[in-house]
Amino acid sequence: MSIGITSSLVLLAMTVVGCHRNEAEQSTYVTERTQMPVLCTDSVSTLISDSGITRYRIEAPEWLVYDKTEPPYQEFPRGIYLEQFDEDLSVQASLKADYAHYDENLQIWTLRGNVHSLNRKGEQFDTQELIWNQQEHRVWSDSAIHITRETCIIEGVGFESNEDMSKYTILHPTGVFPIKDE
Repeated sequence: MSIGITSSLVLLAMTVVGCHRNEAEQSTYVTERTQMPVLCTDSVSTLISDSGITRYRIEAPEWLVYDKTEPPYQEFPRGIYLEQFDEDLSVQASLKADYAHYDENLQIWTLRGNVHSLNRKGEQFDTQELIWNQQEHRVWSDSAIHITRETCIIEGVGFESNEDMSKYTILHPTGVFPIKDE
């Protein structure tokens, strides 16, 4: 019986000592709230609709929302996959990256690491970084770009595009183009 009482007293003492923090430590935790996400979500798969019509699907292994930082932002540290649908729920375009960051004030997406995008024409864009400014409806990159089209492959460094990547300019292009013998 005395062993049970002794172990209970030791456990109680450890609990009291373990829960005690000085005021300096406690205030550190409070001030760090500006660096903590308000939302941490694992294994996200969500649909986004516009006017009652499903338009997008987002999948991400991890989604973090920081609302108390300046500026507030959302982060997808383990990657993101996005699909855009037409009215019949057929995939029109897709985007995938190893990492994504969204600045809520500026409405700018920064996508990094194995960025793959497929536009409505079926052209595939592969790069290591892609920036999308939603306010300006503009996409660009200073990284190497590899575009696979039905008839050719275009490569270069840096590009600019409209939001749906249907009209784009390669800043420093290279590539292999088939030429018909006439």
